[in-house]
Amino acid sequence: MSAKDIKSLCFLGYDETETKLIGFLRNLGHEVHVHTKTVTDLSKYDLSISFGYRHILSRDTIANAPRPVINLHISFLPFNRGAHPNFWSWIEGTPAGVTIHEINEGIDTGSILFQERLQQQPAGMTFRQTYGLLFQAIEDLFITNSDDILSGEYVASVQAAVGTSHRASDLPLWVNWDDQIEDAIQRYRQETDK
Repeated sequence: MSAKDIKSLCFLGYDETETKLIGFLRNLGHEVHVHTKTVTDLSKYDLSISFGYRHILSRDTIANAPRPVINLHISFLPFNRGAHPNFWSWIEGTPAGVTIHEINEGIDTGSILFQERLQQQPAGMTFRQTYGLLFQAIEDLFITNSDDILSGEYVASVQAAVGTSHRASDLPLWVNWDDQIEDAIQRYRQETDK
């Protein structure tokens, strides 16, 4: 299958005002259907892509997709699966980066297609600023590899079982995305050393 054979795409998560990827895909000639709410049937789409989707796809929904559902995750998997990966990479000192992977029944545990590690250090930066860097990096990684992703001409690598994961409820209540990362690291260490 070539990228041109993809006619109907399901885009789960962000809308046109939040990511340039929808416009990019439409400019390639694809019909893109954007869904922000829960979706239970992916069978009518040639390919489904998840980016910023706030819902977990059921086993049946994953199974009825004609191809593996692709997810764009702002972490360097297998580190920081789940919620708020940008926060946890800096707080726990795990690699920061972005990953495009297939969705399976786990949370961010599917096989990896493409990933890139963020080389920039957070000195003097806020969580909002590093999130912006990661957001740009994941969009660029997708665009660079879009032909392979759309055509299915990629080699997926099984993730290492060892990694880290977090739930939304793990995030400390005091977090402000405009906090300097160094200050937040220090506060977190002080609170967890008690």
